[in-house]
Amino acid sequence: MDFRLSEDHLLIQAAARDFAQQEIAPSAQAFDLSGEFPSANIAKAGELGFMGVEVPEAYGGAGLDTLSFVVMLEEIAAADAAHSTIISVNNSLYCNGILQFGTEAQKIQFVLPIASGKAVGCYGLTEPQSGSDAGNSRTRAVLAADGSHYVINGKKSWITSGPVADFMLLFATVDPSRGAKGVSAFLVDTHQPGLIRGRSEPKLGIRASATCEIEFADYRLPVANRLGEEGQGFLIAMTVLDAGRIGIAAQSVGIARAAYDAAVDYARERKAFGARIGTFQMIQLKIADMKCRLDAARLLTYRAAWNKLEARKAGLRNTTEASVAKLFASETAMFCTHQALQIHGGMGYSKDLPLERYFRDAKITEIYEGTSEIQRMVIARQETGLR
Repeated sequence: MDFRLSEDHLLIQAAARDFAQQEIAPSAQAFDLSGEFPSANIAKAGELGFMGVEVPEAYGGAGLDTLSFVVMLEEIAAADAAHSTIISVNNSLYCNGILQFGTEAQKIQFVLPIASGKAVGCYGLTEPQSGSDAGNSRTRAVLAADGSHYVINGKKSWITSGPVADFMLLFATVDPSRGAKGVSAFLVDTHQPGLIRGRSEPKLGIRASATCEIEFADYRLPVANRLGEEGQGFLIAMTVLDAGRIGIAAQSVGIARAAYDAAVDYARERKAFGARIGTFQMIQLKIADMKCRLDAARLLTYRAAWNKLEARKAGLRNTTEASVAKLFASETAMFCTHQALQIHGGMGYSKDLPLERYFRDAKITEIYEGTSEIQRMVIARQETGLR
């Protein structure tokens, strides 16, 4: 098996690295401190094709494969995780679901402006009482008597890009008595009456990735904006999360790599007790463990990316591979940032270096798009066939 990236993959990797290091990295600390949404950088990412990597060119995207998305996102995350969060949601949670389940008209209306970077998308699944319990939706969509539109009421929470998003892929129940089978998916124009954005959340990490609650109060949505059939929403949500978890795995690899590179550089240069600290066995142990976990996380992420296309060709989901990659890579991000901070000692705790930001950013990868605990449950269920 050839583990080398193709020439096309190397080209998008180089383009993403150049953009990330020249445009994102220099401003990452300022955006982290202010919490401001990096609008100009995101618009530039759209111009480069990064907001719709797998979206066909006919709908404004780059028309590339999932592995291209993964290598691009790792480079963005290595410069700043917040930027990679915004880009990942647009690609994997928003565009992916519409491309797979949407009509031609829906793709033109809701994907083209997002993939080209002219608009921002978000994903509305989580609610205050239902994070991991995704089937317990209380947001209600009621079909009007004349059948022309739905009236939506309810509240969604922790919506990435919510404060600035132009469109949302929303999940709401049309029949609460059916549980998860009563959930449907909808494509929402966030600039219409009846949608209320809450305050931006003051987060520990990924602070430039704006997050808020979104409330629906008698929001009228045309029936033509329902994605898929009634009752298909939970399937759509879980299928999209399979793709989203690959994005979080790639993000985690990027964060881990940035921390690892910083630790190696510091170990080479920092002196203590008359020697470079990279010669100390305890430092060498940390670097070796970080390197092994980083390489394994990257390969698991590449496998999940490759398998996504193969599974889709066969009409299957890539649930196990995506969950394995997300679980291992996210825990690797936490492991590597922790070890790198230990290697730096007091300097790692200072905001004069980006390492403390990597540490704060890494934690969310173990939580969103399915916690580590949920990933273990998903993997075990897939393996045993038991629930």
